[in-house]
Amino acid sequence: MDAIRRYSRPALRNPTAIVAFEGWSDACDAASGAVRHLLDRFAVDEPFAALEPEEFYDFQEHRPIVSISEGRVNAMTWPELRFYGVQRPGADRDLVLVVGEEPTFRWKTFARSLTKVLTDTGVEAVTVLGAYIGPVTHGIPVPIGAVATDASVLDQSGLTASDYHGSTGIVSVLGEACREAGLPTISVWAATPHYLAANPNPMAMRALLKAAGTIAGFEGDDAELRSLEAEFIERVDDAVAASAELAGYIEELAAEAEEDQNREPERLDPQRMPELVDEIEEFLKDV
Repeated sequence: MDAIRRYSRPALRNPTAIVAFEGWSDACDAASGAVRHLLDRFAVDEPFAALEPEEFYDFQEHRPIVSISEGRVNAMTWPELRFYGVQRPGADRDLVLVVGEEPTFRWKTFARSLTKVLTDTGVEAVTVLGAYIGPVTHGIPVPIGAVATDASVLDQSGLTASDYHGSTGIVSVLGEACREAGLPTISVWAATPHYLAANPNPMAMRALLKAAGTIAGFEGDDAELRSLEAEFIERVDDAVAASAELAGYIEELAAEAEEDQNREPERLDPQRMPELVDEIEEFLKDV
């Protein structure tokens, strides 16, 4: 069975793709949240294609969502990757926005199927967004690193090259599939504070979109993002001010980052961390 389900074939001019996956490479929902912000900004809600989920997802891990009203099933939403086209008449190129959950099975087939949709749509370059938990604080600009399939792509981006050796996710597998297809690809990564790991992070979202916009040729920033970021920082500052232990830890973390030392700061008592995370979450709840 063909994994690709097409609803339409949009007429796009020299499109570039922005891709994000929920899951392992989406700390604080920064990557998927960034793409969904673009979907809202461009008022796009109907995908032109999707990947059938049956062969890629464990439905006990990624359960479908059912909508029931008055005892009747109205809709069933499955975990899947969706492709959206954005026409921009006043710009040099259009966009393809791709978002969905990281697959459980058959990563190579998944990545090659994704790449096939992109190449069939005429996509000329791909930017993949990712975010991870790092030893950073919310009081500094979000650190951004990048990995590319070609050194020239990385040089043109102006971003800092990332160094990493270890376990990986679907972002790297997609990069390999794009390289095989001759499609220039760069993945852009934002570092997020681990003490905010349970909360969506508009700071990282905005940083990712600004970087992606510079690479792909669209305005990544807007007033809504700036407002969300300012509100987020204010609420986190209030939460930190209420916990002397957490405030002291963040000060230590910031000082060591400034000194550029290659050692980890002293860790909080592991038995206290769940309690501190609960404090942060309580402060960040809507009131």
